[in-house]
Amino acid sequence: RAELRRLFGWLREKGLTTVVTAERGDGTSLTREGLEEYVSDCVILLDHRVKDQISVRRVRIVKYRGTRHGLDEYPFLIDESGMSILPLSSLQLSHPASNERISSGVPALDAMLEGKGYYRGSSILVSGTAGSGKTTLAAAFADSVCRNGERCLLIGLEESPQQVSRNLRSVGLDLEKWTKQELLIHEAWRPTQFGLEMHLLRIHKLVERWKPRAVIIDPVTNLLTGNAELEAKSMLMRLIDFLKSAGITAILVDLTGSSGNLESTQIGISSLADTWILLRDIELNGERNRCIYVLKSRGMAHSNQVREFLITGSGIDLVPTYIGEGGVLTGSARLAQQAKEQAAAKLREQQIQSKRSEAARKRLALEAQIAALQADLASQLELASTIAGEEQQRASREQEDRKEMAKSRGAGA
Repeated sequence: RAELRRLFGWLREKGLTTVVTAERGDGTSLTREGLEEYVSDCVILLDHRVKDQISVRRVRIVKYRGTRHGLDEYPFLIDESGMSILPLSSLQLSHPASNERISSGVPALDAMLEGKGYYRGSSILVSGTAGSGKTTLAAAFADSVCRNGERCLLIGLEESPQQVSRNLRSVGLDLEKWTKQELLIHEAWRPTQFGLEMHLLRIHKLVERWKPRAVIIDPVTNLLTGNAELEAKSMLMRLIDFLKSAGITAILVDLTGSSGNLESTQIGISSLADTWILLRDIELNGERNRCIYVLKSRGMAHSNQVREFLITGSGIDLVPTYIGEGGVLTGSARLAQQAKEQAAAKLREQQIQSKRSEAARKRLALEAQIAALQADLASQLELASTIAGEEQQRASREQEDRKEMAKSRGAGA
């Protein structure tokens, strides 16, 4: 201890900047000798922990005389690029807010978002149960981004790129052509392959390398494997802060348990999302049908309707749910109800046409009666006119006869 004190004093006298490493001490002591942390101006503590067979390195500045410094523990990584220290979160909420809108890749969904789609640089949460179409909806967005000539980074934590591409071809989405053009960067790895900090660092490096305009993570709930919910939420909060600061639109796919509350997330990031789209299944008449609705979308007027979510060989289509007597109808129940109402409408149309035909027949009969009456009236008027003429001629003849008679009497006298 005396020699260490002399050494530090001599280094200070020479004005040398010195980095000294020391082994961790026992108990509360930071070093084995318990002296170095007191005579040093700056003390940096490195810690290596193993939790659930996953190692995590963290760094903390214990003290730094004459400066303001962070007191929290910061995760750090050592890889082929050196040492990387990741911030715990954004220090200030000063992200840029763009007014530009980009398509979701589904015109009907854009119509539910004022007809314009998402805000650029926003974070979109797509949650739903297994098989509800979350990956397909996210892939439609990736396809739309690439069609506009922009780069999209798709990170899969569940399926390989080849498997995803094969599956999406069945719904009319060809992602391989965008991969060949390097417009779609499709990366995939197991969530248990690294710790949360390595996941975050890999995403950082991929973003810095490829400079994408959109990032998709499918699904973020897999990050809970072997990690605490609070740690996973903290990691995603830092990721969202990073992407928002760079003006990158983020799609986060969340798997919801069918037995739980659908309007919640296992990882607890719904409050961080600017737009939350919920997919769910409705079981009716012995079949399950997909439905979609926008739970929230900040900064825009959005539809509050529940739409039926159809995945066809030519892509995604959203159709209005059918409101029947028993409530919302989807699938074959909707088709049956529509057919029933179409048949009823056709029957009503036939009845209306029959009434119109009957009215037309009556109108023709009435017109014929009117024509007959008019003809009879004309005949009667003609007869009356003839009789009047004959009567006038008779009266004229009688008057002439009287005149002749009067003349003949006068001559006889």
